[in-house]
Amino acid sequence: MAKLLLADDSLFQRTMVGTMAREAGMEVLEAKNGRECLEMIQAEAPDILVLDLNMPEVGGLEVLAAIHGREKPPAVIVLTADIQESTRERCLILGAQSILFKPVQKVQFHEALNRAWSSMESDSA
Repeated sequence: MAKLLLADDSLFQRTMVGTMAREAGMEVLEAKNGRECLEMIQAEAPDILVLDLNMPEVGGLEVLAAIHGREKPPAVIVLTADIQESTRERCLILGAQSILFKPVQKVQFHEALNRAWSSMESDSA
């Protein structure tokens, strides 16, 4: 079972997206800000990170920058309400695999999970 870390300051988003991830067979861990997210990446080594960009203490872009270039970073799916192209490009440069806009639809989310999981399997082969 893949381990997914869901980092979002919104309890509603964590509940909604966490339910979709569990339906896809993921073990779900939750962080409510970027600082907790970075601590949990270190302690839990999740396979996939679902990351909000606007969080207190440490934002999503800062989390991406902190894990960019690590030896074995989690596959990152960004969930955001920020639709600026410059933000999207910055996320991709920092290693995000998918960028989904809120509110995310179940089909889009499951497709992003499948892409993340497939890339992890091909990286480990």
